[in-house]
Amino acid sequence: MARLLILLALFALAWWLWRSFTRPKKARPPAAPKVQPMVRCAHCGVHVPQAEALAHDNRWYCSRAHLEQDNPPGPR
Repeated sequence: MARLLILLALFALAWWLWRSFTRPKKARPPAAPKVQPMVRCAHCGVHVPQAEALAHDNRWYCSRAHLEQDNPPGPR
């Protein structure tokens, strides 16, 4: 009976080792994206990444249209 238990334990150990070496490696989860500072559009209040925003007179805008609507061109 003891031999049977030892053989069963050896078989289970061999099976576990074989499975651990033949199983494909798990892929690492993708790295988290870098955090970008957000700014608020002075015209509509939408928050956009600073890299995508337009700046004018220390104010940020989400698009060229909002920049132009908030700052109409003066007389020339």
